[in-house]
Amino acid sequence: MELKVRRVPIEEPEVLEIRCHKVSDDVQEIISFVKSRQGQISTEKDGHRIEIPLIDIFYAESVDNRLFVYTAKDSYEVKLKLYELEDMLRGRTFIRVQKSLLLNLMKIKSIKPALSGRYTALLKNSEEVVISRKYVSDLKNALKGGEKK
Repeated sequence: MELKVRRVPIEEPEVLEIRCHKVSDDVQEIISFVKSRQGQISTEKDGHRIEIPLIDIFYAESVDNRLFVYTAKDSYEVKLKLYELEDMLRGRTFIRVQKSLLLNLMKIKSIKPALSGRYTALLKNSEEVVISRKYVSDLKNALKGGEKK
């Protein structure tokens, strides 16, 4: 695959165009990455491709080697690995709170201590997410405005 980058004058709109013979998994991964940087992510549900704005995602969870993102009322599969999604979301409001879960800090309603050094986050959709002891300090740092890892 050849890659070309061409600068355009400021008065012209920026356009990213992909020319391909077929939309392969590699091409779809590139599309997903670009869309995630624009504030949305490509997902699948019941065989249909759906674009979900990042602001609507409460958390992302890896289950049985499949990645799902959860909104207020629904879940969608994403054709990425959790670490790939975490890299794409770096610098945004998402933080890892379990080995297999990324949480959107903007969707937290409250946080309370739980057993064994863990915490529980009550989300705005009334779901509860457990924050593993290993990630509590990262969460506290992020909530204080520190850099998320």
